[in-house]
Amino acid sequence: MDDLFRRLAEPQGESWRIAESDILREWSKSGSAAMDLLLQRGEEALDQGDTQAAIGHLTALTDHAPDFPAGFYTRAAAYAAAGQFGPAFQDLSRTLQLEPRHFPALTQLAIMLEETGDTERALAAFRESLAIHPHQQEAIDGVARLERQQDGTDI
Repeated sequence: MDDLFRRLAEPQGESWRIAESDILREWSKSGSAAMDLLLQRGEEALDQGDTQAAIGHLTALTDHAPDFPAGFYTRAAAYAAAGQFGPAFQDLSRTLQLEPRHFPALTQLAIMLEETGDTERALAAFRESLAIHPHQQEAIDGVARLERQQDGTDI
């Protein structure tokens, strides 16, 4: 994984796209077909807008695979989609405890912090995410937006 993260941070070329895909694919593997199925069902429910079903599947996953970051990250997304930021923040925290380089969790954390008005911490989370994966457009845009806000140049 360290080599993938080095390639992810390369400033030139497009090899970072392959590294990003490989990292995300590795993170989606729990080592158990049953747990992978729960993740898949949770993601499908979330894609269909059924946050309660997603939370149910993903809670079963996190209960049975408490060391699998993807379960907590995906459940955080489901909680956030349901407007339940408290549990979403807890799940993002657990994700980052398990995998400190989880750049999607850092970006999601930044988005939620910005939505709750904590722009200083949101900017720090966006920057931390970009330090790991400098090509994330959502985080790049978030930093630019929050810096404009801080400078008073955001209209």
